[in-house]
Amino acid sequence: MFGVRRETRLPTERLILRPPRLSDFPAWARARRDSREHLKPWEPTWAPDHLTRAAFRQRVHWARKAMRLGRAWPFMIFTKEDGALVGAVTLDHVRRGPAEAATLGYWTALAHARRGYMREALSEVRRFAFDDLRLSRLEAGCLPENAASRALLETVGFKYEGVAQAYLQIDGRWRDHVLYAALRGDRRGRVADAAEMRDT
Repeated sequence: MFGVRRETRLPTERLILRPPRLSDFPAWARARRDSREHLKPWEPTWAPDHLTRAAFRQRVHWARKAMRLGRAWPFMIFTKEDGALVGAVTLDHVRRGPAEAATLGYWTALAHARRGYMREALSEVRRFAFDDLRLSRLEAGCLPENAASRALLETVGFKYEGVAQAYLQIDGRWRDHVLYAALRGDRRGRVADAAEMRDT
């Protein structure tokens, strides 16, 4: 029901988000290569073939299959102005049934960091997840010392939920992560109105 039937494009004020294509390889490889030291402290260790065309081809095939099955929604992020690749964001591990949830992951190329692009992209992906896919919950995690990522998540409506110990291998080591979540129609932190108080 929720699988992709055509390429999903998500426009924002300054950006276009769309699934990866094989023709994106040169821009993707250049952005990842130029951002290696910027991304290394926050990502799992890259495989030896990470920047190869063959590995990117597998990534694109995975994306197409995952969207067709409704299991993940990977988007590359481009500027409207000149088509520059800003980064990527993925809704992954989509769970249907009782959960109706997904996990959010993202990265920004060094050349486009601190311009508000990822805030704009995540806001649109959140809208897409809740309004179009009708998910109930989005989850995201980051390293405790990643102040920029924590602030970004909080800015787009995610709330801190706790710490997962040895959650992922990052830069070759098992690392704790702080966990955040956003809920559709989130009421956490709201002061109950009079009607709600009467019902409790």
